[in-house]
Amino acid sequence: MQAIQTQELTLERVNEAVVAILNVLGIPENDLHRDALSAFDNGDYQTVKRLAATNLSDHYLRSLGYLGGALKLTPNTDTILAESARAAADFVKERTLRQLGDAIAAALN
Repeated sequence: MQAIQTQELTLERVNEAVVAILNVLGIPENDLHRDALSAFDNGDYQTVKRLAATNLSDHYLRSLGYLGGALKLTPNTDTILAESARAAADFVKERTLRQLGDAIAAALN
């Protein structure tokens, strides 16, 4: 476990974390994700939250749904970023499992 010095939250620091999470999510693969990312980019965080709330098993949307809240710089910002990062990691895991399953199926058929 790594010890971290607590530094004051700034919008610049939070934006760095947001960009890192967006980079992990990568390019949207379907219309729903494209719509959510477009809304996020336009600052329409309520639409992103609604998409996440109505697609509960979608880790991409869950990750984006948290991110808008991180930009408010509240005492919960660290937690919001952590939850968004966990959702992004879940999304990448599911995408990787799907890709590997497809590759194995192709190889074995």
